[in-house]
Amino acid sequence: MLDDFLIRAGLAGLGVALAAGPLGCFVVWRRMAYFGDATAHASILGVALALGFGVSIIWGTLAVALLMALVVSTLAGRGHAMDTTLGVLAHSALALGLVAVSFLHGVRVDLSAFLFGDILAVSKGDLAVIWGGAISVAALLVWRWSALLTSTLNEDLAHASGIDPKRERLVLTVALAVVVAVAIKVVGALLIAAMLIIPAATARGFSRTPEAMAGLAVAIGAVAVAGGLWVSLAFDTPAGPGIVSVAALAFSAATVLRVLRPQRR
Repeated sequence: MLDDFLIRAGLAGLGVALAAGPLGCFVVWRRMAYFGDATAHASILGVALALGFGVSIIWGTLAVALLMALVVSTLAGRGHAMDTTLGVLAHSALALGLVAVSFLHGVRVDLSAFLFGDILAVSKGDLAVIWGGAISVAALLVWRWSALLTSTLNEDLAHASGIDPKRERLVLTVALAVVVAVAIKVVGALLIAAMLIIPAATARGFSRTPEAMAGLAVAIGAVAVAGGLWVSLAFDTPAGPGIVSVAALAFSAATVLRVLRPQRR
């Protein structure tokens, strides 16, 4: 069954949706959208380093994404403006990655596949890595769910409950780096943040509990994957941008419904 490239693509997309849905909820609640975008942009530098040293791209992107997240957290903790720090590091890492790729000789690099994803070319090995990372992130979030929610709502309340907000921030940082590393093959570095934010933002207006929002975000992400793959096959368009476009349409429809709902009442 897994010899069918479309089935592998769908399973890969579902794996990313499983991890990105609940993690994206925390990104939305904590207003970390730019943080996720910066981490994703830095993954291109990880791709260049991985190709240069002959190691797995997954490990290269994971290492650089973790480094980026830790550096940003450290600088922000020392009083540096978060938005400025993210802007400088994100664009610098992206530019350095693109420059580094140009120095690789004897290595064929399709930058568009890393920038916008190449889900239709996912192999069985890629599928194993994606689902391994997705299950790890989902398990981590389930394990730390209560503590993460408490520290997200109120850090003072977290301290009073014996929870260290810095530790929970580190948990989110690690989870975000893993999602970036496994999702780069599916939607690419430039669109990873969209898969984190759009399904969660869409689910927010239709959920009464954090758990319901996380579950609905996963479902919306899965629908976006299925719809994006269908659009790609039907109209011969790039699959990664197609997935994000379907998610954006879902967000637009949800926004219209929320606007019209009070008028109907």
